Amino acid sequence: MARKQQQHKLRIIPIGGLDEIGKNMTVVEYGDNIMLIDCGMTFPDGDMLGVDLVIPDITYLKKNADKVRAIVLTHGHEDHIGCIPYFLKEINVPIYGTRLTLGLVENKLKEHNLLAKVKLHRISADDKVNIGPFEVEFIHTNHSIADAVALAIRTPAGLIIHTGDWKIDSTPIDGQMIDLAKFGKLGNEGVLLLMSDSTNVERPGYAMSESTVGEKFDEIFRNCNKRILVATFASNVHRVQQIIDAAVKYGRKVAVSGRSMENIVKVAILLGYMHVPEGILVGIDEIGKYKASHLVIITTGSQGEPMSALSRIAYSNHKKIELTKEDLVIISASAIPGNEKTVSNVINEIFKKGAEVIYDEVHVSGHACQEELKIMLALTQPKYFIPVHGEHRHLCKHADIAEHMGVDPKNIFIMENGKVLEIDDKKARIASTVPSGVVLIDGLGVGDVGNIVLRDRKHLAQDGLIVVVVAISSKTKTVVSGPDIVSRGFVYVREAEDLMEELKGVARESLQKCQDNNIIDWASIKSALKSGLSDKIYIKTQRNPMILPVIMEV
Repeated sequence: MARKQQQHKLRIIPIGGLDEIGKNMTVVEYGDNIMLIDCGMTFPDGDMLGVDLVIPDITYLKKNADKVRAIVLTHGHEDHIGCIPYFLKEINVPIYGTRLTLGLVENKLKEHNLLAKVKLHRISADDKVNIGPFEVEFIHTNHSIADAVALAIRTPAGLIIHTGDWKIDSTPIDGQMIDLAKFGKLGNEGVLLLMSDSTNVERPGYAMSESTVGEKFDEIFRNCNKRILVATFASNVHRVQQIIDAAVKYGRKVAVSGRSMENIVKVAILLGYMHVPEGILVGIDEIGKYKASHLVIITTGSQGEPMSALSRIAYSNHKKIELTKEDLVIISASAIPGNEKTVSNVINEIFKKGAEVIYDEVHVSGHACQEELKIMLALTQPKYFIPVHGEHRHLCKHADIAEHMGVDPKNIFIMENGKVLEIDDKKARIASTVPSGVVLIDGLGVGDVGNIVLRDRKHLAQDGLIVVVVAISSKTKTVVSGPDIVSRGFVYVREAEDLMEELKGVARESLQKCQDNNIIDWASIKSALKSGLSDKIYIKTQRNPMILPVIMEV
């Protein structure tokens, strides 16, 4: 009897995407079946020195790999699809997504040599697919990337709605408004659980339409005789299309800079999501052939990423583009929390080059604001509610809105990554936890950079490194040569010769004490060297560089 009851519990487990921005991943589990909603990554923060990407810890899914039936994607942003290649190397399952979303996924799979090994199922809004005991219906939404969908998941326990990232845009670029009627219909059917995007919950009112950005571009282009550079998110196909439309209208050629921008523009044109008249696009190598007033350059780097095209342009490191006073730079994005300083630095560098800069004026959000969130709650009338996608304060404020809209406070769950929400025919409760956290990717290494490695990198970055090299006779156990001291990132040796000589003296004393006390094991000798040197260095400099003794036996 207990076994039968256990199988009828629906389990919702956020693996990523809560208390943070990015790496969205949610488990929907019923019996021996798991369906995954999105599979995202995020970029490292300033403390993760040398780390390239951050993905969710999928330990729980690896332990239950035989239960995982599929990954269902809401849209093609990196924080929703970026983990896919790394996930598939561990668990190979079919992937469901819309045409543009899968087009972007295919690019990733090609880079990782996985495309031939993975089953991709292309779906459209209003389609329904069966995945184990789940029937998934796809609902068209508006977002800052084309082909975004919400999910209506019919389970044996009841109906779940996951909004994905969304907003209400009454004048969308592609002419397809979010299907509010479908959400209302599902609300009448009875929604057991709503999981809704919380990213913009702090903003009152409604998100502005993407078409308003096109009007601003038109105004700027109409009155400009300079070369125009526009930095925006590569994935915002509709934004890029509006830039191209303005360029066409005012007789300008368009060049694209930045690997991700080039890839997405190529995919979007190929799949028909972007329409570019013949002869408008020119290669970045050809920009010198055109007058400044006849050219637009669309580039990546709106978040000030150090290796992005805009940053390289701003710091004069770009091979093809050099900023002058005859340039107008438009940053068509708002800074993601945490990126404000890097964006500000790039803007300052552009001003130093004498170029004109427009920022904080040519952007609208792709996420629902407070009144839109209320409309979603009113249409769906869920029994249970989980705010998703956002930092903890966003989840709490969205929970307050849900309570204001009539959801029982006992039925609102502010979840944490790894927490397990169990729902049966009587109640819902947070029942347990599963392993969660982050996996750091550095180059080709996945998970081989952990807290200890990061600690060492911070130590090196803050205080530098001192290497002590000593040669010891294998027969007599006495010092043959050295100690020699090499410094990196601590002091400039040529300007600190007195300090270096003092440190050599301390090292000699430590070695002599070891010899006098008949200490011959290398671990103890290294420990004595580190202890003596670290004390002396701190007294002289108030710093704690990493000390690395190297003993050679000769």
